[in-house]
Amino acid sequence: MPKALITGITGQDGSYLAELLLTKGYDVVGAHRRSSTVTFERISHLMDKITLASADLLDESSLMRVLRDHRPSEVYNLAAQSFVMTSWAQPVLTGEVTALGVTRLLDAILNVDPTIRFYQASSSEMFGKVVEVPQSERTPFYPRSPYGVAKVYGHWATVNYRESYQLHASSGILFNHESPRRGLEFVTRKVTNAVARIKVGLADHVKLGNLDSQRDWGYAPDFVRAMWMMLQQDEPGDFVVATGETHSVREFCQVAFGHAGLDWERYVRVDEAHFRPAEVDLLIGDATRARTILGWKPEVSFEELVCMMVDADLAALS
Repeated sequence: MPKALITGITGQDGSYLAELLLTKGYDVVGAHRRSSTVTFERISHLMDKITLASADLLDESSLMRVLRDHRPSEVYNLAAQSFVMTSWAQPVLTGEVTALGVTRLLDAILNVDPTIRFYQASSSEMFGKVVEVPQSERTPFYPRSPYGVAKVYGHWATVNYRESYQLHASSGILFNHESPRRGLEFVTRKVTNAVARIKVGLADHVKLGNLDSQRDWGYAPDFVRAMWMMLQQDEPGDFVVATGETHSVREFCQVAFGHAGLDWERYVRVDEAHFRPAEVDLLIGDATRARTILGWKPEVSFEELVCMMVDADLAALS
């Protein structure tokens, strides 16, 4: 039975990846930070099928201990300070976790068992102020937030350990991917949750930032499938994972409110307090390499994704 360690298992991607690996016969170990607040709701249905271990990307000794105790053959690093707006308020913490945390984990793998296959969750936010459209593995990075800068560091640390120590270390440059498990702080879930609350009479509007921002939005379970595929390859590498389509926040609102039979323009208010200090306007990925080498492709469309999220939030409120 193969064994995988997932950091960030309590998050959206971690929960879906754990489900996927369990269906493939893996023994799944989830690394989580010690906290006085229980945050296991996304994996509550998996608690009797997985093993949880305490570890922190700020503490390399805890990472080494988990690796020694559980001896995984694959490690998926999904843990991070992952909210872009928070990275402006907490830039140093974001750097410690999202950037240096990757190096601590890579170094722990190198010292405990360099045969472990490693996956790093890189991000389309690394492209930031894009220099070409669409963005591929060869597109130069131009991050526009402390989060994007930290992700660039983690990405290049992964490349460096791969080339310097011959680790099987791969990075997935994932574009935006959503689901009903997305956190409420992210604009997609903020919109679908607001639609549900407005529909049942619990709210009368929602405040959003830049409606013209465009993103390449996919379905999270489709994207975690690509993560697993990367670690099954004979050779490691970097892969853009994206749908190849771009949609604006405005279009997301149109589809979400329309699915509930509501006119979005009656309920959406633009509030400059929700604008980023430096905006990323247009992200759209070229996943040719992932399609060609991994045999990966998305299965859920943009419209299906938005409607799925609205239905889930309506069901939760009802």
